Amino acid sequence: MQHSQTHLRTRPIGAGYLRAFEAVARHLNFRAAAEEMALTQSAVSRQIQSLEEEVGVPLFLRHTRAVELTAAGAQLLLAVQQALPRIDGAVRQIRQSAGRKSVSLTTFASFASMWLIPRLEAFQQAHPDIDIRIDATDTALDLDLADIDMALRYGPAEAMPPGAQRLFGETLMPVASPWLIKSSPAIREPGDIARFTLIEAGDAHRTHLEWLTWRRWFETNGLARAQPRRWLYFNYAYQMVQAALSGQGVVLARSPLIAESLASGDLVEVLPRQRMDSPMAYWLLVAPRSTLRPEVRAFCDWLRTQAAVTRQTIGDGPDPDTLDHMD
Repeated sequence: MQHSQTHLRTRPIGAGYLRAFEAVARHLNFRAAAEEMALTQSAVSRQIQSLEEEVGVPLFLRHTRAVELTAAGAQLLLAVQQALPRIDGAVRQIRQSAGRKSVSLTTFASFASMWLIPRLEAFQQAHPDIDIRIDATDTALDLDLADIDMALRYGPAEAMPPGAQRLFGETLMPVASPWLIKSSPAIREPGDIARFTLIEAGDAHRTHLEWLTWRRWFETNGLARAQPRRWLYFNYAYQMVQAALSGQGVVLARSPLIAESLASGDLVEVLPRQRMDSPMAYWLLVAPRSTLRPEVRAFCDWLRTQAAVTRQTIGDGPDPDTLDHMD
């Protein structure tokens, strides 16, 4: 039975050709797309032609040695680039649920290195049948699109989406290795800090992390014009703390990330009365599609227990603005 042209262009298109379309659009080359998909070039070309017939407009401009997307092709590509990863992620989750149990999470690299990973052994011992996958990146992944069960984020309350659960806040404190302090003149007041090399993030003054800077700490303590003997800049918090642990200077550290180093004596707080409040906190976000899976719930419960210990260690009380997010 023959379908009318109008019917062809209004009914939903078949999804079978979209992967070929995405490959050609990414490579802008039929041969490269065919090699990637283990198909012949003519097979890929026929799939694209069939897709164009279903859509009703050309998706590519064919040139002698190259192809380029039309405006319609570019519009379709945006949707396909979002849809295919979600489909692939759903398939992976279905396959995993039929076999091994696993939990995937994303968080920024310093938090993974300094807070999460040192504690993971306890969860693994309690749940040896659950695999853990950590995506440590400073790019905030979209939980609606990425193949991720949960995210551990860092930011102020107003930047968090509905449903975010506050784990703990932070204060900022000057810390250094004990042997650096013992081998130097005593630090009795804020101005004495300027005798040392000061460690901080190299891009803090150009980003939203301005409150983490030594400049703000000096201004808070009435020393707006103070200059240290030397600056030492790094990209990540764990690099800054590592430099302090090795005696290279004093770092203005975030309390949750160095609580264990303080407890063990590997770092010492040099001016306990000059702690500085931070508007930031650490948050747990769970992908809606993952909330009912038992392994995800077990990991979230474990995270909240660990967070409660950290809150007690750093003296972080409930935040009146985020009480509904507390465990």
